[in-house]
Amino acid sequence: MSRLAACLVLLTLPAVAAEPALTPRRPVHTYSIVARDPVTGDLGVAVQSHWFSVGATVPWAEAGVGAVATQSFVDPSYGRLGLELMRAGRSAPDALNGLLAADSASNVRQVAMVDAQGRVSAHTGRSCIAAAGHVVGEGFSVQANMMDKATVWPAMSQAYRDSKGDLAERMLTALEAAEAQGGDIRGKQSAALIVVSAKSTGRPWQDRRFDLRIEDHPEPLKELRRLVTLQRAYNFMNEGDLALEHKDTDAALAAYSSAEKLAPGNMEMVFWHAISLVGVGRVDEALPLLQRTYTADPRWRELVTRLPAAGLLPDDPKLLSRLTGTKPKPAK
Repeated sequence: MSRLAACLVLLTLPAVAAEPALTPRRPVHTYSIVARDPVTGDLGVAVQSHWFSVGATVPWAEAGVGAVATQSFVDPSYGRLGLELMRAGRSAPDALNGLLAADSASNVRQVAMVDAQGRVSAHTGRSCIAAAGHVVGEGFSVQANMMDKATVWPAMSQAYRDSKGDLAERMLTALEAAEAQGGDIRGKQSAALIVVSAKSTGRPWQDRRFDLRIEDHPEPLKELRRLVTLQRAYNFMNEGDLALEHKDTDAALAAYSSAEKLAPGNMEMVFWHAISLVGVGRVDEALPLLQRTYTADPRWRELVTRLPAAGLLPDDPKLLSRLTGTKPKPAK
């Protein structure tokens, strides 16, 4: 019988002895948050640790299902199996209880889960290294182990409750509150943040609004915040592209402008904004944007000349000459 099947049985039967689980020799993860946005229904998990590539094992999330953080002496199967149980209709508390009952090393685990209905559960094993603990609130849970002091997770809880903005912003605020209290007694190294939509589209790549990992950095939370801002900018770019597909030029250009404001030095965004303007006949507005990209790197000018062959610009030598600021090539 698989562990998942065993957990499904354990949810309806008294606890029985489970096959011993392999326990890592070192606790590898520290503070995290799982949460459901009460307005949008989005689900998320965010974590920071003094351990390389924390995002590879701690955070798990699936649109329309739930989010999981599995840490301390980490067992990543809590992530996969927790999502499977919630996908099968189990609540987060039932799913976590079943997995704990099937784990002979539950005393060293720290796990939190939230499901698509906002039901939450958390566990801090009695053998997790101090300072360790968790706070479960309405639609969220914060948890930490091996902290400098026991004020970390209460501060995370309060910061999340008091914060404004979308789910990514509120979870980031909670992580920053943990660090302000001293964070991990060992220091800091990596971080990760995932946000998925409230309902599944059947296309997981579309359901992930944020999926960011800082593998190794002296200031992982500062870098994570920078990447969250950059991701927001690219989300606006995607909105602009979608608006163009629906022939809504004004909405597309507004989205592109929003993207540039968030990432003013990103020439990728400036360039494609300009190309979109050309596509709707607003060449005069596109020219200064293109010039900015050429000043940053002359190779953007060469890229313009390659776009007609890909169907992204008209094959018009006079137009290309105007866009690139060069003399038109003689016809063959």
